[in-house]
Amino acid sequence: MNIVLLGAPGAGKGTQAKLLVEAYKIPHISTGDIFRAALSEGTPLGLEAKKYMDAGELVPDQLVIDLMDERLSQEDTAPGFILDGFPRTAAQAVALDEALHASGRVIDVALSIDVDPEVIVKRLSSRRTCADCGRITNVDEGEVCVVCGGKLEQRADDNEATIRNRLSVYAQQTEPLISYYQAKDILVAIDGDRPVETVWADVKAACER
Repeated sequence: MNIVLLGAPGAGKGTQAKLLVEAYKIPHISTGDIFRAALSEGTPLGLEAKKYMDAGELVPDQLVIDLMDERLSQEDTAPGFILDGFPRTAAQAVALDEALHASGRVIDVALSIDVDPEVIVKRLSSRRTCADCGRITNVDEGEVCVVCGGKLEQRADDNEATIRNRLSVYAQQTEPLISYYQAKDILVAIDGDRPVETVWADVKAACER
């Protein structure tokens, strides 16, 4: 099962990705994870990406694609994978399909977890993270983590202005990508503004259709 997971920041992709990993025993692969792994291992592609990151520049599409291709060639992806944060553009989606085709694979389903932007703004701006255990909760819990007693803090990028900008960038980047997977008849839109178990039921059904 080869899955592309789409959804704006705060839409709940991470939660559904964990459930997909448990259900299908396939790796959850994000661009952030790939960059970190390539940098820590000091691979040639990782060192090349580091040049751009150190300069505060976007890593070029082709380098991101090469890093992804390197990751997807690893043995643990043989039963399938969940891609999160890649592809970000239609051009990346085309390149991904070409790379997979070379190894006799295809994307089986593109899941789009959809949540109203205003709901996401409210959800993310009320999010809090424990400084000690890393647990994520919300402002209703107060200022102290009920699990470990650590201080609950708001991430710097969880303010309303930054959230709205992130959502705007996501919408601009992803609209062509949504159209691309719709044209291939593998896009499934799922209402993410419901209880986790309800969303999961639809996600699972989409993967098994």
